[in-house]
Amino acid sequence: MTIDSWKPSDPPTLTEDLLLLLFQPRSGTIAGENTLFYVLAGAVLADLALDGQLATTAKGRISSVAEHVPSDDVLRATWDYLADKPRSAQTVLAAMGPGLRQPVLDRLVRRGDIRHEERKVLGLFRSTTLRDGGTDRRARLLGGVRQVLVEGAEPSARIAALAALLSASGTLPQFYREIPWTSPVITRAKELEQGDWGATAAAEAVTRTVTATVVNSTVAAITVLPRS
Repeated sequence: MTIDSWKPSDPPTLTEDLLLLLFQPRSGTIAGENTLFYVLAGAVLADLALDGQLATTAKGRISSVAEHVPSDDVLRATWDYLADKPRSAQTVLAAMGPGLRQPVLDRLVRRGDIRHEERKVLGLFRSTTLRDGGTDRRARLLGGVRQVLVEGAEPSARIAALAALLSASGTLPQFYREIPWTSPVITRAKELEQGDWGATAAAEAVTRTVTATVVNSTVAAITVLPRS
């Protein structure tokens, strides 16, 4: 799949879901901008892992599974990078993350989940801001994460990975209106980061291992960055 062949009717990637969750409709901003590229790259790796397109080596590096080539161009770029040779998760995050924000945001705009709004500043200068697109997809995603973190529901593998990455991003406190920042929520979020998804999350052990490696590498990468 090339960029031009992508259509809004294509199934959303985990990276799109994560960026949509991080979008804050009240302010028109995206939470965690200064660490966003690590988190989005982590979502790409987690998506590939969930689809059985990644494996781990004996040395803990990540490699592509040759017989499982992704059709999505965003996922394929990272898969190709790992097809060259196995690499550490942190290497992949740093290499692939910086180029993800714009194309993933463009997809959300084309889907109608987010829209651009132009306005004048001081009556003279034009400025473009992000606004909610009026679909219910963000609310449904946030509801699924809330059920897991607040209500104790057993997650699907996809929601488990999404909640784990949201926790890894360090932005969960900003969701306090929908997801109270309590000790049980923090504990469950950390469990998901470690791959403790519960019995009903239909994912093989290798998938959980790869995803936990990705999430913890994301946490480690974000931790050493200066906070703005």
